Amino acid sequence: MVDWAAPWLAPWCEVGAVTAQLTEGGIGCAAALNTVAARTNGPPPAPVHFVPQSALPTGEAYEAFIFRTHQVPTRDGLHDFFNGLCWLHFPATKTRLNQLQAAQIAASGIQPVRGPARDALTIFDENAAFFQGPDVLWEALAAKNWQALFVTHRPLWAQAQLVLFGHALLEKLVSPRKPITAHVYRSHAAGPSLAALDAWMAADLSAEKLATKPFAHLPVLGVPGWWMQNSDPGFYADTSVFRPPRGSTQAV
Repeated sequence: MVDWAAPWLAPWCEVGAVTAQLTEGGIGCAAALNTVAARTNGPPPAPVHFVPQSALPTGEAYEAFIFRTHQVPTRDGLHDFFNGLCWLHFPATKTRLNQLQAAQIAASGIQPVRGPARDALTIFDENAAFFQGPDVLWEALAAKNWQALFVTHRPLWAQAQLVLFGHALLEKLVSPRKPITAHVYRSHAAGPSLAALDAWMAADLSAEKLATKPFAHLPVLGVPGWWMQNSDPGFYADTSVFRPPRGSTQAV
């Protein structure tokens, strides 16, 4: 059961709750997503149509099929449910990701081991979160300086925004656990709206940039206001979750 009051679901809850009600009423996930996408008061029109998983031909790569047909094979279940919500809220970013994924498949085929670009594309699609905020917070996050990030500079989080994107990340947080970690990508979008964030991300993404793994690792339940226990500074002393950089003796 999804807790739509969870703070990390704030950008998703209005459309997500309606879509969930449809699936709970017996409508398949693909049909529910299409129904919500077609509503005039819903999110911007998705650039894809959701179809049952059985529409994916045997032997054809999932990403290549989406690129060729503009259809997203969708299973019933939380993983594909959240993937569909990502398409509804971030249509430009998801389209750009699919273009990059299809280009990698066209160039190299399906290999037993993904190359660095395709591996990073998958990580981004499944587990990314987008950060906008003061430089001092980003620098502390990149350095895994948890004391600075969450204690010393805690008031600065009022000037920051963290938006979850990865559908596997959203699925994991249905059952919140302290170690759940996002791959955070910094955004410089013009404004905090999802539409501005979507446009900026789609324009910024490239296989070359993603291959450099431009991510910072963030245990998301450490975000101030997202989890009751983190109001105690001792929450961040758990080095099995809030790990110092390799080779560092930095205290958290």
